[in-house]
Amino acid sequence: MKNIVIQYCFRLPDNSSEDFNLEFNPRTLELVGNIPHSLPNWSKLNYHQCPHCPLDICTDPYCPLAANIVNIVNRFDGLISYDKIRVDVITQERRISQHTTAQKAISSMMGLVIATCGCPHTAFFKAMGRFHLPLANNEETIFRATSMYLLAQYFLKMEGHHADLELTGLSRIYHNMQIVNVAIARRLRSTSMSDSSINAIVILDNYAKSLPYAIEKSLDDLRHLFSPFFSEPCQIKKK
Repeated sequence: MKNIVIQYCFRLPDNSSEDFNLEFNPRTLELVGNIPHSLPNWSKLNYHQCPHCPLDICTDPYCPLAANIVNIVNRFDGLISYDKIRVDVITQERRISQHTTAQKAISSMMGLVIATCGCPHTAFFKAMGRFHLPLANNEETIFRATSMYLLAQYFLKMEGHHADLELTGLSRIYHNMQIVNVAIARRLRSTSMSDSSINAIVILDNYAKSLPYAIEKSLDDLRHLFSPFFSEPCQIKKK
């Protein structure tokens, strides 16, 4: 099977371009060839390491997440968060173009990279990375994340495991992501000369913080979308 390729093409305020060709192994859904040969100190595993990190510096000297965003941070250093840019996202199926702020465009790409970087805490988002939706808003992210998690519970149920229909595990996954985001932001604050990459992480962290709340309070706002399933013909009769 060929690698999956997603391109992010940025047109910056000075009319220069920054293009990223992100390749993913189709089976593991992890990034391929994205880590530069020379890595900075801030990408070492024990540099502002996440307190819940399961990796060991003896076997993993560099943080997989930090190592995979080095090129992003370096190439956008000097770009201000609210600079207006154009981004084109090209996949095999479609092309999406949008004029937006630097922080939002970079955040979209970082979300994809973080999901597929090899970090144990972000591995749960590989399926979302495989069906990447660029520049998704908060409601779209909530819909996709809960749908992904419930599909995973279906597969677990088919293998004889308990299915978590209360989404307790999803809240735990996003809580762990908040810890990861804080640690990554600390790394970037120690090295980045501009705020665009840092604020891209902040945007992702806002999604991570809002999802557990949405599970508790806001999913009912989406209930009306599924009203056809509550009609009599769609219900499975209980024996």
